[in-house]
Amino acid sequence: MARRGRGTSAGLDRERIATAAVALVDRDGLERFGVRRLAEELGVDPMSIYHHIKGKAALLDVICEAVLTEVVAPAPDGAPHDWEEVARRTAHSYRGMAYRHPRVFPLLATRAQTSPVAISALEGLVVAMRAAGLPERVAADAPMVLFGFLNGHLLACTGGGPDGPAPVPEFDSGTHPGMAALAPRWADFGSVAEFDRMLDIVLDGIRGQAARSS
Repeated sequence: MARRGRGTSAGLDRERIATAAVALVDRDGLERFGVRRLAEELGVDPMSIYHHIKGKAALLDVICEAVLTEVVAPAPDGAPHDWEEVARRTAHSYRGMAYRHPRVFPLLATRAQTSPVAISALEGLVVAMRAAGLPERVAADAPMVLFGFLNGHLLACTGGGPDGPAPVPEFDSGTHPGMAALAPRWADFGSVAEFDRMLDIVLDGIRGQAARSS
């Protein structure tokens, strides 16, 4: 694809750059991602990208923000803003995004997410928690606990890339009898059912902590 000259906008804007960057990482992975490769995909000089986004670090943040727009899950009209329902909707929406963009997801788990779209998702959760009367300490800690679980679990599940999670290994019953005995329980690793079981544990813990702190 022929490039336009240095500094020529080529009809670029932040949204077009973000869309192309996400598609490039989805296809080739973060290891091969760079401003020059993105410029080649767009058919522009790299300086045209820098005119809109100042540097690779800022570009990585733009990629994060682009996929996080898929996570915002407002309550349906007329639905109560119950904090657990908000947490579940957000968690499942976040999981769906991670599976759609397994090669992008490590960025979300390893970089601070402070974009307006990320803060809006947290705002909906903490507002629902405070409205339900959860203690301020619990409402402050709970989103960190929830997203700590989500990031760790989804990194494990999506680490295999588009092919999905690797199967649970076999354990030697003589060396690791406990792990071998429980291995059949992990046969659904990466499934929605497993995700819901683990999410239940997290939400039960938040609910219990709120009751103890009241």
